[in-house]
Amino acid sequence: MADSNSSPRTASVTAPVPRISIQFCIQCKWNLRAAYYAQELLQTFSTSLGEVSLRPSTGGIFIIILETLNEQSVLESHVIWDRKSNGGFPETKELKKKVRDIIDPNRDLGHVDGKKKSVSQTQSDQSASNAPQESPDDTQTGGTSGQESLGIQVVMAERKACEDCQ
Repeated sequence: MADSNSSPRTASVTAPVPRISIQFCIQCKWNLRAAYYAQELLQTFSTSLGEVSLRPSTGGIFIIILETLNEQSVLESHVIWDRKSNGGFPETKELKKKVRDIIDPNRDLGHVDGKKKSVSQTQSDQSASNAPQESPDDTQTGGTSGQESLGIQVVMAERKACEDCQ
């Protein structure tokens, strides 16, 4: 009988590529962040990706790896993001651009790519931004935010993180 406390074993299998693997620290509670990135990548690239996997880990790990096949059908591994070496977590649009640049450099990511405005749009935006604007909160609360006017204090809950992610 197999020991239920043993770590997962690896096996030689075939899997569709390109394949994205998101390895995340469960001690740091990065499960939802990893799932969010996976969902965003699947929504953007859909069937252009063969697989997106979540790999639970420990020790403050948050690494996103993209595996592709080169022209000689050799599997190549690209580190898209490493929290330790890149300093924190990627912006979603930055992550999408990095994946796109490897799997399909000609792909248009729409608003993520920051489409340029025409000259007439830029001029109308500038004239609108010069007009005085009144915030809805300013008119209702005398210039304070809704939280301040209601006396609500936001308190961040402490979470115990692993030593490595601090």
